[in-house]
Amino acid sequence: MLFIAKSGSNKRTEEACVHHSSMDRLEELVNEWIWRQDFWLPPGVTWKDIAEGTADESRHPLPRDLLISLPLALGFIALRFVFERVVALPLSRWLGVRDRVRVRVTPVPKLEVFYLQKKQQPSQNDWLVLEKHCGLSQRQIQTWLRHRRIQDQPGNTRKFCEASWRFVFYLIAFSAGLVSLINTPWFWDHRECWRRYPRQAVAEAQYWYYIVELSFYLSLLLCVSVDIKRKDFKEQIIHHIATIFLIAFSYCANYVRVGTLVMLVHDSSDFLLESAKMFNYARWTKTCDALFVVFAAVFLVTRLVVFPCRIVYTAVVDSLDVFPPYPGYYFLNGLLLVLQALHIFWAWLILRMVHKFVFLGKVERDERSDEESEADEEEDEGGEEEHSWEQKKGALNSKLASLANNCVLNNLTNQRRKINSRMPKAR
Repeated sequence: MLFIAKSGSNKRTEEACVHHSSMDRLEELVNEWIWRQDFWLPPGVTWKDIAEGTADESRHPLPRDLLISLPLALGFIALRFVFERVVALPLSRWLGVRDRVRVRVTPVPKLEVFYLQKKQQPSQNDWLVLEKHCGLSQRQIQTWLRHRRIQDQPGNTRKFCEASWRFVFYLIAFSAGLVSLINTPWFWDHRECWRRYPRQAVAEAQYWYYIVELSFYLSLLLCVSVDIKRKDFKEQIIHHIATIFLIAFSYCANYVRVGTLVMLVHDSSDFLLESAKMFNYARWTKTCDALFVVFAAVFLVTRLVVFPCRIVYTAVVDSLDVFPPYPGYYFLNGLLLVLQALHIFWAWLILRMVHKFVFLGKVERDERSDEESEADEEEDEGGEEEHSWEQKKGALNSKLASLANNCVLNNLTNQRRKINSRMPKAR
């Protein structure tokens, strides 16, 4: 029996050794083909140099540290599901959020099939086919499709719940990031980001700041197909992907100091935008307008002044004092420039809203609003067109009637004159 026990323990030990050796080989392959040190790190620097340089400190960055972000992203999705139903939904009712009552369209099977397949404006051939098969006019079909699109749009309650979830995360992330960075030397002097690079230790707070931010953006990317689709949908996808790559690469290459500043700058205005949306859905107009003004000021200062003039500048210029350009240098700065291009695009939309706010006295709607806004506008425009047409039609009928009456009166007057002029002669 003792021999059998020893043989069983030896077998388990051998299996554990085989497992560890296979994991080591897998890690070597990943380092060889993906995390190539001659690509991601400056010339003459290896991954071992980073580890040895921070051996006496609390933590040094390793690519495998980021694997924990995958289960955390799924955890964020589950937490969001609970938050929106337990916290956000009662809060929306307390703030008075109301959904617009929409009329259900009359079922038309042929139009329903066309709508589900295309969901876009029909071509000329589509109009002819739909008119033939449905027995409706082009205007009736257009009205049906417009109301069908409106019927599928999410209500204010759902939009409020999404905005409140993002507001809570951005507010907590910004507060925690500010607390963890305000006493660091590179928060005030950005040239400190490169002192002793790449042999820089990563504090525990900064590590979790990275992991939580990466997990959250992964959850946003996973939920993008079920979230409310907005006009800047493509720009949002590009932003999420660029942010995920930037966070992952900056951590593995130990650009943690620059990365934490980038995340802090972004979080500083995002929670203001989400709070303005929340009050907009609740119809608290004055509060929404005040928050929008604050958001616009913070966004324009942080994204168009602080980000390019301080963070991008130190990554492009100050870093050259420590190492020459290499592939990872261009990759990092390329991602930063992609973010800056998106900042300029969104700043243009915000300035359009500021123009409306200044000259119209209120923010009519979010320039980055979801597709429901377009559908609602189409409905309003359609109703206004029909109403104005009825007014014009009534005015035209009244003018024609008065004109006809005038013509009749004139004819009667002329006829009476002729009769009166003939009567003396007859006498």
